[in-house]
This record gives sequence, C-alpha cells and structure tokens, in this order.
Amino acid sequence: MRYVSIIGASGYTGVELVRLVTGHPDFSLRSLVAGQNAGKAYSEIYPAYRYLPLPEMIDMKAFDPSESDLAFCALPHGTSQQIIATLAGRCKIVDLSADFRLDNPAHYEQWYGLEHAAPELQKHAVYGLTEFYRDAIRSADLVACTGCNVAAGLYPLLPLVDRKLIATDRIIVDIKTGVSGAGRSARIAMLHAEISEGCQAYNIESHRHLAEFDQELGKAVGHDVRVTFTPHLVPQNRGILATIYVEGDTGHIHKALEERYLAEPFVTVLPMGQHASTRDVRGTNQVLIGVVPDRIPGRTKLVSVLDNLVKGASGQAVQNANLMLGCDEKSGLDRSALIP
Repeated sequence: MRYVSIIGASGYTGVELVRLVTGHPDFSLRSLVAGQNAGKAYSEIYPAYRYLPLPEMIDMKAFDPSESDLAFCALPHGTSQQIIATLAGRCKIVDLSADFRLDNPAHYEQWYGLEHAAPELQKHAVYGLTEFYRDAIRSADLVACTGCNVAAGLYPLLPLVDRKLIATDRIIVDIKTGVSGAGRSARIAMLHAEISEGCQAYNIESHRHLAEFDQELGKAVGHDVRVTFTPHLVPQNRGILATIYVEGDTGHIHKALEERYLAEPFVTVLPMGQHASTRDVRGTNQVLIGVVPDRIPGRTKLVSVLDNLVKGASGQAVQNANLMLGCDEKSGLDRSALIP
C-alpha cells in the first residue's frame, strides 16, 4: 500500500483526487491539506463524501510529508512552487499547477508575471504528459501535470508534427472549455448568471497555455512552432472540446494517430469521420480523438475531447503517480465510471 496526501484538497481538482484516490486499490489517503478549511470534516465542504472515512482537513503546518510516499499539490500557480520547495526530498510530488511545467524559469516569469521561487528544483521537474514522458516520469521525484487545454491539443498534434505530416506554421486550435477550469475561488465573472446562456472567447491575444504549446511542439520538431489558439468558455461545469484545423493528408493523419495510440489505454482514435462529445468522457481519464476531412482538399479537422478535471488534471496526476510509485499505470483509473 502506498500512502498519498492531497494539498489543496478542497478545490475542484482536489475533490477529484479524493474521488480517485479513495477508489484506488493501491493507495491509502494519509492527509487532506486545506488551509482555510483546517479542522473541518471534508463532508462539510462536499456532503456527498460523508460516507467515506476521510481524515480531517489540516493546514500545512500540521502536514508531515515523511508520512506519505507521494503528495499531490493542487494549489494555484505562484503558491504551489513555494510549498513544493519545502517538500522536495521528503516525498515524491505531483504538481497540478503551472509552476513547474515550463523548462525555462525565464519563460515562466514572462508568461505568469512572477519570478520563479525554485529555479533549481525546476531543472528536475518532468512534464506530466504521461503518454510521451512515461520513462522519465517513472524515475521522477517531481512531475508537473500539463495544462488541461494544452493536453487536449497536444494529444492529436504531437504525433503529427513528429512525423512531419502537417504544416507546422498553419495550426489553428479552437478550444471550448467548462467553467471548472477556472477553479473554485469566488469571482463575479464565474457566477452562474454571468456565464449561463452564452459562450465567450477569453485571453484571445495571449493565453498562458501558449507557452506549453510552444515548448512541447518545438521539442517534437526541433524548431519553433507557433499555433493560433483561442479558448472559449461555455456554460457547462466540466469538459474540453478542441477543434483543430491542420493542413495535411487526412488518410495519413488518421493512420498515424491510430498507430501511435493503438496500445494506449486512455487515448482512443475514432473511426474516420467520427467525433465525440464532452459527455462521452465525463468523469473518466479518457481522451477521444476524431479525424474528419475538410471540404477543401489537403485540409483536415481534428476533434479532441477530455474531462478537464480528470485526464486534464487529477486523473493525469494519478496516472503519473502510479508510474512514480511502481503501480500499474491504469490502477484506480480503469474502472472509473461516468458521472451522471
């Protein structure tokens, strides 16, 4: 049995971690860290969890990392790096924030407006896109999970740029995402009355996730790749749908994606011409990818869907933790059910 703890347990990704960890056959939940809710029962925040024998929430001062094999850190960017700097070397860490995703600390400062508080630790962080960094994740002490929007885009794009099947200077990524991706903090712009019955683009000129697209696509081809990326907020709680427009032969694209993901348990390429809805992956650690020919010859549409709170965050985190702790990669995830 491996002992794991969750820091930031009362947020949306935190509660997903609780759901997944408590159903995990190889994990035992040691501590729930939620500073502002310290001393409360978890069921006071999430009554649906009253039937589970969960530990009382504590603050960071009461948290002893030596009692855990691994800690999930589900805190906002800027906060996470400061906490992780105090934990390094005392347990393995999976970070769900943006703080350790970018290889270059200067790029982090450029995109997030903060000087990196742990640049030496950043050098040892492994990017958490599991299907592409599996070997490095197995031996890592610190893994940085990807941005949810970026994951939805990279799964269809990385195999194609790697095989040089698409024009890398004409990639358009259009994202529709649910509001839980913005976190649980109270903000007027996230109120139901503000977002329901509408759809809006946001951060059109420069979204922070562009830094990850630049980094990972550039690594794959060995030169700069700059995608056109526009995210949209849609009035649903969870889920991401990415529609990606590329130039390349549709048949070759579909075949390459099928071959790349044939043996992957959590990524499925649909038959040619089919595409999926966010409801098809709700609550699961699955990615579904559709390939559809465009009416204009030589152009192809890719449709990728995932649950931003699971495969885009907490499920990916558990998948990485499984590798880091020597468990079956699918453990605790292969039996996850749809959320009604």
